[in-house]
Amino acid sequence: MNQATEQSPQPELPEVDPIWTSSRTARQIHALGEVEKDISRLLSLAASSISLLTLPQTDNPDDNLPQGEERSEQFVLEVSEYFERLDSIQTAIRSSLAHIRHSRIAPSAINAPPPGFLPPSLGVALPPDSQASRTTRGLQEERLDSDAWKGILDALTRLKGEMETSKSSEDTEMK
Repeated sequence: MNQATEQSPQPELPEVDPIWTSSRTARQIHALGEVEKDISRLLSLAASSISLLTLPQTDNPDDNLPQGEERSEQFVLEVSEYFERLDSIQTAIRSSLAHIRHSRIAPSAINAPPPGFLPPSLGVALPPDSQASRTTRGLQEERLDSDAWKGILDALTRLKGEMETSKSSEDTEMK
């Protein structure tokens, strides 16, 4: 067979939502999401590598770990993948940091929140006690809150109207 006509199967690339390809920032955010997945896989590889380093006598029957030479080979494969993932994570994080530097994003915009910080809910809330808490809410949350309070006002107005109507009809029946 001619090597030019022989084609290796292309690896399946996962479908990426077009929103993640719309801008450089969106691509960077998507890449950081992939880094997060790589980190979880990295931890899994570390755990399985450590399991392969233990003595075979200490294995649980349901661990399904290889025995003998297969154990050494599996360890080499796991460690190789571990370092490949670690390298890809390092590259992706460096790329993201370069993007942040290039975009000249203020460091205060990416600082971690203070300890014990709870992000605001995205639902309806009671009116705030002070103006300080109102400034931490976003536009969408303000709109939802406003729409909810308008809905409550409309429902109470209708309820009041129905109660007045039923009260006036009871008064006319009693006469």
